[in-house]
Amino acid sequence: MENHQHHQHAAHNDHAAVENEVSVTAAYEDGKIVVELKDPEGNAPVLETNHEKDLHLIVVKSDLSEYRHLHPVSKENGVFEQAYELSDGMYKVFVDIKPKGLAYQVKPVELHVGEHQNHSADNDLSVDTEFEKTVDGRTVALSVNSLKVNEPTVFTYTSKDGKPDPYLGALGHVVILDEDAEEFIHVHPSSEDETVFETRFSKPGIYKVWGEFMFGEQVHVYPFVIEVTE
Repeated sequence: MENHQHHQHAAHNDHAAVENEVSVTAAYEDGKIVVELKDPEGNAPVLETNHEKDLHLIVVKSDLSEYRHLHPVSKENGVFEQAYELSDGMYKVFVDIKPKGLAYQVKPVELHVGEHQNHSADNDLSVDTEFEKTVDGRTVALSVNSLKVNEPTVFTYTSKDGKPDPYLGALGHVVILDEDAEEFIHVHPSSEDETVFETRFSKPGIYKVWGEFMFGEQVHVYPFVIEVTE
């Protein structure tokens, strides 16, 4: 199962080190999130299918209090749309794509909705001390082997309800953001039959981790806040 190590490196390397060959803009218009992609010539890039979708859109409130994983519909000329109701405020969106033949790394794009101050809200993240949560009647526990910089970090999820169902070509998806919503990591299971995810952190700090798992026909999202140390 793919681990998306390229996303991990893109998230932690100096942003100036990789020159994106795909420009990304996002806007909120008439109850829709509108994303536009352009290559260096101003044309729509060709996208390779990535875990059953051409584009994965991660939307978070700037204080990380809200999280959505969406799949906008392709319209034309590199435009994707997703009808979705967002409350007023500032958001950051992460456009996860695999453009054919073009350099690309996922970077945050600000999305302003309604009337509000044009700056990020301060988050109030508290590191979790209990790593078991129940969402819509499904309980999942998380164990982590190490939270040290530059060491392999393995996230192991277990469910009292048994193994989750496949979702977008994997048993689960884990998205990780630092507290400033600048560093983006998207990890998939390291095997096809276990909900085990491996990554590395290159800098210390507070991170929020969202684990996505499908039980039956419903996707459940389990958020945890962790701290990575030297």
